[in-house]
Amino acid sequence: MTPEQFKSARRALGYSQKALAAEWGMGNNAGRTVRRWEALERPLSPIAAYAMQLMLDAANIERVENV
Repeated sequence: MTPEQFKSARRALGYSQKALAAEWGMGNNAGRTVRRWEALERPLSPIAAYAMQLMLDAANIERVENV
């Protein structure tokens, strides 16, 4: 999953960066981490990409478009 696909998936699931970080229990400033993943400032965590795919599967969303 690319950072662009990650961002599209997050939006398709209806999460803001901060809300996704809170859903995953990442801590108070973790919305910044999500922003950095999406902006290519930090490598996207493979675990986060996998978790996002699981969320897409659970929501029955097959494909997300790039931003």
